[in-house]
Amino acid sequence: LTHNPSQYKLTLSGTLRSPKINFHPPFLMLMPVPLDEESEAVVTIIPQEFIRQSRIRVKLPELELADGTKTCPFSVQFPEGQDIVLSSDGTANELICRISFRSSKPMSFLGDMLFIDQEENSCSHFKLLEQQTIVFLPCTHTWHCTTLIKKL
Repeated sequence: LTHNPSQYKLTLSGTLRSPKINFHPPFLMLMPVPLDEESEAVVTIIPQEFIRQSRIRVKLPELELADGTKTCPFSVQFPEGQDIVLSSDGTANELICRISFRSSKPMSFLGDMLFIDQEENSCSHFKLLEQQTIVFLPCTHTWHCTTLIKKL
């Protein structure tokens, strides 16, 4: 190149791909349970636009109780692992996520769980609704959640 004074023009093109996650179902409403009992549901995580393998972790919400103490009544498990693995055609495997709730005190929650990949990208917020304000009495008590669902 040093002996040839010609100029070279280099053109690069590409497609911007930003990793994202979809959920099935798109939001979760855990059923109310008696105090200190566990409520659980399963969500399928559908990774899209990942260009390399990654590992998903979850930032769980911390809730403040009426007395000022903070608690995290949620837990998350990935029974088949939390690694996003790409196949030869570039698609990523779906992940199963088991979300559990347990509290010894009555509480309600409407908010997000944050799913983060290993490069610290906040891939997605997952809507979560939990209401555990029912004290089970011998009489029937109906739980009305219509107004809360409309906020989603």
